[in-house]
Amino acid sequence: EASLGYFINPLVTIAMGVILLSERLRPVQWVAVATGLAAVLVLAIGYGRPPWISLVLAFSFATYGLVKKKVNMGGLESLAAETAVLFLPALGFLLWLTATGASTFTAGGTGHWALLAATGIVTAVPLICFGAAAIRVPLSTLGLLQYLAPVFQFTLGIVYFHEEMPPERWAGFALVWLALTLLTWDALRNARRNRILAAKLLATAAAAPAPTAPAQTAPAQTAPETAASETAIPETATQQKIT
Repeated sequence: EASLGYFINPLVTIAMGVILLSERLRPVQWVAVATGLAAVLVLAIGYGRPPWISLVLAFSFATYGLVKKKVNMGGLESLAAETAVLFLPALGFLLWLTATGASTFTAGGTGHWALLAATGIVTAVPLICFGAAAIRVPLSTLGLLQYLAPVFQFTLGIVYFHEEMPPERWAGFALVWLALTLLTWDALRNARRNRILAAKLLATAAAAPAPTAPAQTAPAQTAPETAASETAIPETATQQKIT
């Protein structure tokens, strides 16, 4: 259900980007979204019940991404603000676990303590990267890239946890891989097109002659102004003689 939630999450994120932020998708991206939606439906039908845990996970994390986008803070700054907000509730929860004897932080040995402490690092680093990407990447693209997370979960579940894969789950994952293939192909094609366009613009700008500044000349005096200046000189000299 966690994997299914991560499949639904990009769809919710894309919907928020299109509806709330007026972002636009290219045609191939729409096809990828539709394919991903079909995959989610196939996986949900395979479970035989509404995936409430998956839906809560998808909508909560999509809302988190939307808030990251609107706040427009750096990755490290936004994570620091989140940590400051959650510090007191988390500290209270840890104290409650210790008081009830449910805490294992100091009871499992040094290795157990080190693993628990390392979960903070492996959680903080992706959150910092996510916060930095959310303000630089369109929310629709960010949502589509989040299909990578359930693919990695799928590999972990098959290789490490040896989870069962009935036919409907294989069908759902096959549709997801098709959506990822379309998305990757469209991204590479668009990046190549942008590089070619940028090269043409640079070549055009280099070939264009540099504009020259027009020469500035002193304004010519009109005939009456010239005559007035010529008569002014003797008149001034005569006045000086009289003085």
